[in-house]
Amino acid sequence: MKIVFMGTPEFALEALKALATEHEILAVYTKEPKISGRGNKMVKTPVHMWAEEHNIEVRTPKTLRNEEEQRKFAELKADIAVVAAYGLILPQPVLDAYPLGCINIHASLLPRWRGAAPIQRSIEAGDKVSGVTIMKVAAGLDTGDMLLKGEVEITPDTTGGDLHDKLAKVGADLVLKTLRDWQNIKPQVQDDALSCYAAKIEKEESLLDCSFNAEKLVRKIMAFSPYPAVYFEHKGERFKILRAIISNEKISAGQIVQQGKRLLIGCNGGAVEVTEIQRQGKKAMSAEEMLRGYSFN
Repeated sequence: MKIVFMGTPEFALEALKALATEHEILAVYTKEPKISGRGNKMVKTPVHMWAEEHNIEVRTPKTLRNEEEQRKFAELKADIAVVAAYGLILPQPVLDAYPLGCINIHASLLPRWRGAAPIQRSIEAGDKVSGVTIMKVAAGLDTGDMLLKGEVEITPDTTGGDLHDKLAKVGADLVLKTLRDWQNIKPQVQDDALSCYAAKIEKEESLLDCSFNAEKLVRKIMAFSPYPAVYFEHKGERFKILRAIISNEKISAGQIVQQGKRLLIGCNGGAVEVTEIQRQGKKAMSAEEMLRGYSFN
């Protein structure tokens, strides 16, 4: 098939690489480069960089709402558009531009976790399973008919980063299967009554909140690891908590306690033990390793 691919982060890149092995990628749409880092350099998205390296046309419009961009999109005359974590709203003229429309690779088992942060929200909520849904793109927020699904188990050791990587691979495989068997797949309508919303993660959510009980706090730490990461500040430095487990200790909420090789933080009715941490400006390491050179006492 002739495909226009629309995506931005690493999650989308897995699908683009897979699609390029079996189909013709006419163009890639991605978010425009942005200034980042101390040098204020313009940084291109992972999808942008890979497409350029493989001589695929890259387009970075700020919006697709105007007629000129919609005309340019239609003039590519693709069979279908494949979308994965693109970041821009697709207006109806874009959805209708190609014979097979647009399909999306969504990182949840729809209709559960529609929205911007399904990976983190599923772990945070204590779900035992997540997955990917290939769906037709419709005007609503992740409301289109479902085509194929693939499941991934969530264990107590699963971080947001772990789940992201597994879902990216599942999504790449599923989108290939979807296009191979396009004629035989029967779209399924979503049951809106079973839906829930995966709200975008706000900056203030990352600050360590010791009013949570230990179970809820550990889930949040694991969900937000490695990005954006739950953090706290100590002696003017920021520490990101990347992994933690429930502790049997009883410690006052908000208190940081160093017990030999262990680092404990009190929360509502109990405590959590930090097992992996990242000190500001340093690499991630085990709590035991960090405590050899830093004291919280």
